Amino acid sequence: MSKKPTRLEDLAQRAGVSVSTASRALNDSPSVNMRTKQAIWKLARELDYPFRRHMPAGPIGAKATISIVVPRPQGRDTRLSDPFFFELLTGVGDAARERECDVHISHVAPASYDDLHMAMTTHRADGVIFVGQSNLHGAFNRLAETEKRFVVWGAELPEQRYCSVGSDNVTGGRRATQHLIRLGREKIVFLGQSDAPEVMQRFRGYRDALLAAGLQADDDLVIPSHFDIESAEASVEALIKNGVPFDGIIAASDVVAFGALRALQLAGVSVPGDVSVVGYDNVSFSRYSRPALTTVDQDMVAAGRLMLSKLLDFRGPQARRSERLATDLIIRESCGG
Repeated sequence: MSKKPTRLEDLAQRAGVSVSTASRALNDSPSVNMRTKQAIWKLARELDYPFRRHMPAGPIGAKATISIVVPRPQGRDTRLSDPFFFELLTGVGDAARERECDVHISHVAPASYDDLHMAMTTHRADGVIFVGQSNLHGAFNRLAETEKRFVVWGAELPEQRYCSVGSDNVTGGRRATQHLIRLGREKIVFLGQSDAPEVMQRFRGYRDALLAAGLQADDDLVIPSHFDIESAEASVEALIKNGVPFDGIIAASDVVAFGALRALQLAGVSVPGDVSVVGYDNVSFSRYSRPALTTVDQDMVAAGRLMLSKLLDFRGPQARRSERLATDLIIRESCGG
């Protein structure tokens, strides 16, 4: 015998409010206070009440809606203008189009557990993709105790109780460094803000490759830089002016690598003759830089499909299991081999 669908009257009775209040809450009316809305939306999801049909109709009647939320940054400042964000959004957007889903980008920038909880309970999206953990690992663990409708793009961290999807950053950093070592580079800079979880893993791969090759891991060659061209350019310019010898750069992202290339070129340093440069992300612009940038590729198409499946298809332990995607080293002109 099929289960009877939940009616608006049933939802109102369970919530302890009038039918008109329940209807206004489902339609996000300002006449209903936020706490009541959150309670009714949560109950509607639990009872599988199809409240999306009570929302204002979209132009094509999407089968689901996915919200993208970017926590307040630590390390990587994920701006809409960041080429990596375009790549991620394209991967999610293409996957959503295949599934006939809508995607919207939230204006909120959570910085605490309360912010994350508010982001999850004040919208009617079918799932949320958080772009990066920032410093909210513990807060995401706490959120996972009550919320299952989210996935994080980012690193897999110790004692993690929520689902994250990301690339194999340690292997990516190791392969990039090993490539420079094979080219005969011995004084290799790591350029980036290594307190971001993903960058910390790329840095670990860099250190592992140096130690395995018997090369000294020199703290003077670990150079902080924000995730923008100007900061990276200034960091490499200071390195050159201070007379620190180096013959290779592992950049924490392609944008950081672009800044490094600009500083080297302005200083008259030959790339790749004097210094080889490797980026990370393989954004579309990387093949058009001069010289074209060697970089570590992340498969954002596969990432988009996997994150959508985690939110829409999987149930139980499979939905909570984190996934690491393989990386690939794309060799171009900036390494000379």
